[in-house]
Amino acid sequence: MRTALVIGTGLIGTSAALALVSRGVVVHLADHDPEQARTASALGAGTDEAPEGPVDLAIIAAPPAHVAGALADAMRRGVARGYLDVASVKGGPRRQLEALGLDLASYIGSHPMSGREKSGPLAATGDLFEGRPWVLTPTRDTDTEVLNLALELVSHCRAVPVVMDADAHDRAVALVSHMPHLVSSMVAARLENAEEAAVRLCGQGIRDVTRIAASDPGMWIDILSANPGPVADLLTDVAADLGETVQALRSLQSSDEAKRREGVNGVEDVLRRGNAGQVRVPGKHGSAPRAYEVVAVLIDDQPGQLARIFADAGRAGVNIEDVRIEHATGQQAGLVQLMVEPKAAPVLSAALRERGWAIRQ
Repeated sequence: MRTALVIGTGLIGTSAALALVSRGVVVHLADHDPEQARTASALGAGTDEAPEGPVDLAIIAAPPAHVAGALADAMRRGVARGYLDVASVKGGPRRQLEALGLDLASYIGSHPMSGREKSGPLAATGDLFEGRPWVLTPTRDTDTEVLNLALELVSHCRAVPVVMDADAHDRAVALVSHMPHLVSSMVAARLENAEEAAVRLCGQGIRDVTRIAASDPGMWIDILSANPGPVADLLTDVAADLGETVQALRSLQSSDEAKRREGVNGVEDVLRRGNAGQVRVPGKHGSAPRAYEVVAVLIDDQPGQLARIFADAGRAGVNIEDVRIEHATGQQAGLVQLMVEPKAAPVLSAALRERGWAIRQ
């Protein structure tokens, strides 16, 4: 791939453009808002000048509701040898293109499984997709050349290609992305009118659950509008679990011992099923999840503290597998949770104590 045209210079489009430019690809940028394309160009994502002839690959980075229209326009104008979109829903756009009677041999659907709570070109980074799955949804009609161009794009972005059927993809993202986002928003909505004294007690648990609720509502309306059926089906199941859990909790309030036992069993059932589902979430680098030991270190909220901890762990010969930070309420301090292999935990704890760190048991 020598040339590319990115149509839509938001977070995803600009991030892909930055990655391509860094690999020596000549990238042209276009957007319904010329100012946004100019911003992306100023960030080094390519040029906002139109290409003089067909490029190798046109990347459509428009919202799902506009993907088919943008693709159809680009294909009719013959702006590229191959066409690809990066929308988070795949089945709908393809069916729309088929209904328009377009030859789809030069088109392949795709979805990079990466993003941020922020949107727009200023939130873009060239490493946004690094190590992340990038779904490709070719059909038997897809030209081999177009598939190879898509694989080259994924390689340039240092992502991991995953081939799926379009409708299977839509059901999968409903499960792992779209439905969880709505549930996160519903939990966060409980905080809107909560008493300030209660909100001040927020810890890492509520931060984890509500983090993705900070995303742009307009963007999510576009996404959910393109995949409403699978998401609604999943939320129906969640609602059933929620109703049963509410009933179990009400039973726990009963003075009748048999009802209380029913309540315990009901709550325990949903918690155990949650355990069973959580362990299926892939672990580091997409491998099977592993159990790590946590070494908790108290730190002051000052520059260089994390760098010192990581350096001291390196001197001890211990690899930090993962890290979480819980900030203390009303204090310039926090708790750093270092996840390490179980056999490395006592080694790291001893080494950090020796270097003056306060270890929380």
